[in-house]
Amino acid sequence: MIDDTDNSFSTPPFQIRYARQDVFLSIMISFYLAFGVYEGESSDVILKFELMHAPMSATGSELHGSLDACSVSAHEYKIPPKALLGLHSYCPVHFDAFHAVVVDTSVHISLLKASYRTVRQKLNCTSDCRDSEGTYAEDYVGSNKVMLIKALMAAHNILLEDLRRISAGIDQAIDLTGITFESDVTKWFDSTLPEPVKSIDGEPSLQLSDRDKVSVEDSTHYTNYLTEESVQPFCWDDHLLNSFQSLGNQLLCLWNIFLKFHRENKTKILEFLRKSWAIDRRTEWSIWMVYTKVAMPHQYMNRIEGTALHHGVRRSSLSPGGLIDDPIQTAIMRAELHRRGIAHMRINNRSLQDMYIFGDPLFVPIIIVERMTNAYRSSSVNSNFISVGNDAKHILGNGSRSTNKLCGSSQQNGHVLRVVVFVHGFQGNHLDLRLFRNQWLLIDPEIQFLMSEANEEKTSGDFREMGYRLAQEVISFLKRKMDKASRRGNLKDIKLSFVGHSIGNLIIRATLTESIMEPYLRYLYTYVSISGPHLGYMYSSNSLFNSGMWLLKKVRGTQCIHQLTFTDDPDLENTYIYNLSKEKTLENFRNVLLLSSPQDGYVPYHSARIELCPAASSDFSKRGKIFLQMLNNCLDQIQACSDNRVIMCCDVNFNASCYGRNLNTLIGRAAHIEFLESDIFAKFIMWSFPEMFR
Repeated sequence: MIDDTDNSFSTPPFQIRYARQDVFLSIMISFYLAFGVYEGESSDVILKFELMHAPMSATGSELHGSLDACSVSAHEYKIPPKALLGLHSYCPVHFDAFHAVVVDTSVHISLLKASYRTVRQKLNCTSDCRDSEGTYAEDYVGSNKVMLIKALMAAHNILLEDLRRISAGIDQAIDLTGITFESDVTKWFDSTLPEPVKSIDGEPSLQLSDRDKVSVEDSTHYTNYLTEESVQPFCWDDHLLNSFQSLGNQLLCLWNIFLKFHRENKTKILEFLRKSWAIDRRTEWSIWMVYTKVAMPHQYMNRIEGTALHHGVRRSSLSPGGLIDDPIQTAIMRAELHRRGIAHMRINNRSLQDMYIFGDPLFVPIIIVERMTNAYRSSSVNSNFISVGNDAKHILGNGSRSTNKLCGSSQQNGHVLRVVVFVHGFQGNHLDLRLFRNQWLLIDPEIQFLMSEANEEKTSGDFREMGYRLAQEVISFLKRKMDKASRRGNLKDIKLSFVGHSIGNLIIRATLTESIMEPYLRYLYTYVSISGPHLGYMYSSNSLFNSGMWLLKKVRGTQCIHQLTFTDDPDLENTYIYNLSKEKTLENFRNVLLLSSPQDGYVPYHSARIELCPAASSDFSKRGKIFLQMLNNCLDQIQACSDNRVIMCCDVNFNASCYGRNLNTLIGRAAHIEFLESDIFAKFIMWSFPEMFR
């Protein structure tokens, strides 16, 4: 249904099954928007997708277009002024967390003629395209001639180049015979100078010969030099009007050719644009992501060396003077400085802008991505934990491509069963990680996911018991999926991935120590730890949170809290977390991602990142020695032993100003829960490194 009054369109209604389903709409709709000459240079266009819902009657089995529907969610995209000249882009519509869908759409834009409006489009481009020209307005005569010329020439070049790019991308020929840069336009500039661009009295001007044709590649360069003064010798006469109309008609010819080409190849074009969109995500979202490469020590050899290494990385990452030694404050300040830089940034590229992200860029999380590489044992501070930001992006990309190459070869020879297990935290729900799951499904719709329920309402007990329950649940799920995959065809390989939140990460590691899991360890692929206390709470600095844990131990006798705080045994060497570090629970994963937040007060920052902390570096007691051994045990498991293994730490810095001043912010719970209630950070990380999630 089309509504011309507000430029809206409604698809036919369809029934919702409240399950995974595919609805094929296969609809193409065209909108024509009229802009003034100056308006188009600065105006944005908002593309709004609304999800309409209407209850069905108990007796009615057929759907009707006149259902009394209301909007339950909306997803908006902004088309910036530069994109209004021409754009062909994939546009995924996700709505929100409560309406998790993906609507595959593509957006195609072209400027047909300044101050031109078509009433009805015509698909067949005849030899004289003026038959489909529509109503031509004369009100452009007194407008800025330079802006009109530049806009039409740029739109022509963009559309022509995009047609060639799409045609090559889908390997389908498109007939562009007779479509060249309009030669009549060159008659605007009467000159025989060999160089296309000359300077007159210090001002750039365009000089073209009548016998020279402007190439598509060069015309954009030429238009950049157009000024009002450069066309002053030419009057806006009938000949110039005819030339101007001719260029506009050729644009319309190109547009009609594209519409016909799109109808014949709509599926291939959508897939090509989707792949291009996925490749561009890392560049587009790099505004909020900082990439560094960090050399990780093989082990902290002794107390003095460990202290020096720790202070070396923190000082070098902030300032030469090293005025701040607190890693948490250093991380917060680093992200805040980056956020201030974004505040002064003008974002005006030629691509669709997701308003969930670009609507308020300052509220988007800042993510510091650190790729870990090995380093030899050394007493030199400068040889370890050194940031090399200029090379980091290249190295990260190479690692991802290598992984993808291996994955691709296995997929070609047979079916690969990809299973992802999501494990909630303390007193959590099996749906806590649904947003992370949804993002993973967008990258790989073929994954089989398990939202673990084995320990729901049972997270107060012993980690050993929770690990065993999860192991039984995972094995049962795997066997069902393996049997089903085997019946369908050749099961070539299995990729088993885990995602844990909070103490769910310790439950996962406890699961991997179970003997019944041993046959499946060789299938481990990607492990995502979201704020996991891998080193326990031995040096927790959050006094309010520590008081709460003390109450849980004293009043309720919560066993897992005793284990987390190393009070489950008088001898530290017999405590559970210390002995868990000796188990090789992490070394079998191909990819390990440790997500942390310096704003999270529920999990010690160093524990989530598996690194040394200032309190431990100055502790010379047995407690400090035990911590150091535990840290070294974990580091040994996450060494990047090959080029195909990816180990990353991702610092997620949320905008704390949106939390306000409340108890959750005071005790650090807000950021801990934000990992579950926000998916932008997951979107950034997963689409920047998609090979790790396929």
